[in-house]
Amino acid sequence: MKRIFTLLTIMAAGILAISCTCSPKKALLPTISGKAGEIIIVIDKADWEGALGSEFRELLASDCPFLPQKEPLYNLVDITPSNFTNIFQVHRNIILVNIGNDVTEPGVVYRQDVWARPQCVIGINATDSETALQLIQENSRTILNTIEQAERDRIIANSIKYEERSIAPVVTAFAGGSPHFPTGYSIKKHTSDFIWIEYETTYVTQGFFIYKYPASGTADDFKIENIVAKRNEFLKENVPGMFENTYMVTSDVTTPGLEYIKYKGREFAEARGYWEVHNDYMGGPFVSHSFYSRDGKEIIVLDGFVYAPRYDKRHYMREVESIMYSFEWAASDGKK
Repeated sequence: MKRIFTLLTIMAAGILAISCTCSPKKALLPTISGKAGEIIIVIDKADWEGALGSEFRELLASDCPFLPQKEPLYNLVDITPSNFTNIFQVHRNIILVNIGNDVTEPGVVYRQDVWARPQCVIGINATDSETALQLIQENSRTILNTIEQAERDRIIANSIKYEERSIAPVVTAFAGGSPHFPTGYSIKKHTSDFIWIEYETTYVTQGFFIYKYPASGTADDFKIENIVAKRNEFLKENVPGMFENTYMVTSDVTTPGLEYIKYKGREFAEARGYWEVHNDYMGGPFVSHSFYSRDGKEIIVLDGFVYAPRYDKRHYMREVESIMYSFEWAASDGKK
């Protein structure tokens, strides 16, 4: 499977040839359309039904990992070039496949805010279908990460714009920094080493656990078995279920996945898996970021989870994960 979670450091500065020069014209662009997690691919029908279409589906629509039900990474909508009219040009994510003898510079081009904002547009320029396929394969990581970052940036921007400003000071005092939690989230529990933050509607719960414990300063700090053991220890102590002798734990149905990530100057171990309630039937996906405190004496964990038994969970998890990626250390003067 071609899903690649690791975001390279270059994402912080822009990927390759992304053009994001600000101008008065861009300020007048309309707001993007389309659903979160959706990509329009402008491509000839024959190519979509052939090897190129198969490559795009394998890269962008394979199963999203660590979700209880099968859901694609992204929903793909194919449009032929002749049908790519104004109504589609303002979509949030667009991949333009341009194949023809008039292409003088084959390659992949990354642009932002071409017809709308905040928009992600990727061009695949090639003289023939075989060259286009090769370009997609050679640039698969950057293509996927560019779209992933665009989706994440939109969520983070909204979280900052509609931030629940009472939470960050509490988390910053606890951990030395904080993500941006949007309106609707509230602190449910706060102890000396554990904070529980949650947003709950009738059928959906999105929540975060933030906890810390002494670091050993060795590679063992970020081994998956140690991350899971500490997670279970904190959840058993702090997250009870609805009934007696019930509490949240990490499911052992499958071993959680682990990635080591460097993102905007921060390094952390990202674990993904399933949670469940001991002696009960509740469960869902989780993602956690484990990293050293600024002085290196403690491990700080940001742990996000979703409970949405009636709905698909991909978008809810992407929202939770994006909020975690918005984490910022406090400045030395105490301000973020």
